[in-house]
Amino acid sequence: MTEQALLTAAIFVANGLLALSFLFTVARVVRGPTLADRVVALDMLVGIAIGFIALIAIKTGFVLYIDVAIALGLVGFLATVAFARFILSRRTADEEGEAHGRQLDGGSAGSPAPDRVKTIQDHR
Repeated sequence: MTEQALLTAAIFVANGLLALSFLFTVARVVRGPTLADRVVALDMLVGIAIGFIALIAIKTGFVLYIDVAIALGLVGFLATVAFARFILSRRTADEEGEAHGRQLDGGSAGSPAPDRVKTIQDHR
């Protein structure tokens, strides 16, 4: 088997594996179940796209595709960080909303009211 035939077979197998992983990852983006799962799946899609670009670079011998893959990796990383910060801010906002709700209710059953509410009531 010649080197060219071996390279062609390897590219064919790699394309098949990348396509299969792409389908499974798209299913994870659609199914979820949480926002964090979807963000990780989108980051994985960026990695798969980089793999496809690398295969095209190997097949064509055009090295400019490697620069495109590097740029895509940087943009994908920044997007993942932005999504992670969004999830974190959303979670802290939900926790603050729950704490505010407990303050208005005077505390939930089995848990004492926050100290700030007690001090306001003590001064009356």
